[in-house]
Formats: sequence, C-alpha cells, structure tokens
Amino acid sequence: MTGGAGFIGSALVRHLLGGGGHEVLVVDKLTYAANLASLDPVAAHPGYGLLKADVADGAAMREAFAAFSPDVVVHLAAESHVDRSIDGPGAFVRTNVVGTFTLLQEALRHWRELPRQRREGFRFVHVSTDEVFGALGADGHFTEGSPYRPRSPYSASKAAADHLVEAWHHTYGLPAIVTNCSNNYGPCQFPEKLIPLAILNALEGKPIGLYGDGRNIRDWLFVEDHARCLALVAERGRPGERYAIGGAAERTNEEVVRSVCRILDEMRPDPATGAREKLIRHVADRPGHDFRYAMDARKVRDELGWEPLEDFETGLAKTVAWYLDNPAWWRPLRADIYRGERLGVG
Repeated sequence: MTGGAGFIGSALVRHLLGGGGHEVLVVDKLTYAANLASLDPVAAHPGYGLLKADVADGAAMREAFAAFSPDVVVHLAAESHVDRSIDGPGAFVRTNVVGTFTLLQEALRHWRELPRQRREGFRFVHVSTDEVFGALGADGHFTEGSPYRPRSPYSASKAAADHLVEAWHHTYGLPAIVTNCSNNYGPCQFPEKLIPLAILNALEGKPIGLYGDGRNIRDWLFVEDHARCLALVAERGRPGERYAIGGAAERTNEEVVRSVCRILDEMRPDPATGAREKLIRHVADRPGHDFRYAMDARKVRDELGWEPLEDFETGLAKTVAWYLDNPAWWRPLRADIYRGERLGVG
C-alpha cells in the first residue's frame, strides 16, 4: 500500500490488520503529512511491514514488488492539500502524476510475471477524489460517469493520475480500479485540513478562519467508513470499473466549523474563552474555490453492500474526542511542522 502512513492509508492499514488474515507493506516517502504514530496500533503486528520510498523512484518500486510480491496494490500516496497545490504545484505533478505513472509501470511488470491464478486475482486500486469532477451547482450529485473538470493544481494532478490508471487497464490489461471519494475526516488527519484545524484552533482559543462566506458545501465521509469501503473494492471490485464513495453528509463549511465549536464547548468547556463560535473569522476566499461537491454512492452500496456506519454528527463527535484524547499525536505537528498559518493565497 502506498501512502500507508498518511491519513486514509493508516486507517486502511489499521482496518486490514485489525481484521486479521492480511499482510500489508506500507510504502511511504514519509513527507510532512505522514505520521508513523498513526500506525502504532498495528506496528507490532506480524503482517505489518514498512518501506520508506518514493513512488516516483522506479528502482525502489521494482525492488518492493520483487521483495513483497503483492496480490493487491492500493495506491494512496499523493500530495493532497488544495491550498498547498496553489502555492507549490510542482510537488503535486511529481508525486501524483509521475509517481502514479512509475507505480503503474512497475505494477504492470509485476503482474505480467505472476503465475496465471495469481494474475487473475491481482488488483490495482487507485484512490482518487471527487474534486476531479469540478464543482456542482445547488442540485445533483457526481457519479462514476461524471465528466472531468478539475479546477485546481491538486485536482488536475489527480485527474491526470486517474486517466493514466484507466489507460493502463484498457491498453495493457492491468486489472485496475479507480475510486473517487468525498471529503474525509476523522482521527489522525494532518491539522492543515478544515476539521482538525478548526478543532485545534478552537481548543487553543485561536481564530478559526472560514474562507469567503462559508457557504461552500462538501459531502463528508468518516475515514473508517472509507477504509471499509476500500477493503471491499480491493476484495470484490471489478477491474476497469470506477466507484464513487461518499458519506451522504452535505454541510456548508460554516455548519462544519460551528458544529466543531459546539461539540468542543460540550466536551471541554473553557470559561476563559466562552462560546467558541465567537472565534470564527471570515477570511479572503481560496483562489478558484469550488462551490459544492456531493457523491452518489449507490454503486458501492448495490454491488458491494457498503453503507457508512457513521453519520456526520456521530463521526464528528468521535473525531473531536480523538483529538482531545491524543495530544501526543498532534502537539509535535503544531509545534514543529504546521502552526496553523494560512496557506494557498496564490
């Protein structure tokens, strides 16, 4: 699994190894957004392995395939923060486009050399985003057949990667699958993203920046529900297919931030700060900020029997509680890597 020390990747590793019967090699460059502490619950598991490597390094990927000989590749390694893509798009092109190309080449080489039975069962699962489809108006949902209209350097790089994966399937026969998910949230998310950033700023009594008028809408998906779905796709998904994964939990950014504040006020009231909603500050909008995303997840429900177990209220409460209970995970990040400063001003 590439990117297995990241937010979604580590959730999937914990899910796979927690259920038993799997061996997982985490291949991760260990950039700023990776955190090996997210894998502490499974670090002693006999089926867990770690390789620090860059997916854009062909020789390293070839060695990894030869040594581990996987039956499934789940490709999660990516630069993923839209704001950072505005400030530095080159890293997104290198990892998301060149890295995906490099991994596809080595996966194809590995797949062609497998015995027939293993070759028939092999899967390459590429994990992508709803942002490749651009912006929705007030109505409708993205589906597996939605046209591509990426509008940020991040989404453009992921769109390119999606197209490469589908091309390697149709041209070379590689049994590949593409998933496109809505906004994830939950434990172990790097605190540059909206929900953990709002949690930590509110907890520390700092201003909570809200882009523009705060009315942009996202469909929120609890990361552990996403991990369960990815495991089902890897096990039973059909090569050449695309699967849309969403939480059916649309909220405006303002609704999300106000919910975070209310939950924190209930779980850990601070008389000195008072109601944390007063910390919210509207700031200049992100350049090219898409208005709304929402996913139609009927295909994974009907074909794979997946449904999210968490609604937004229960998932957000669990998320806030996790950050309250795990300061040892996030305090080093706030102190040494990202202090909550504004990114993506162009």
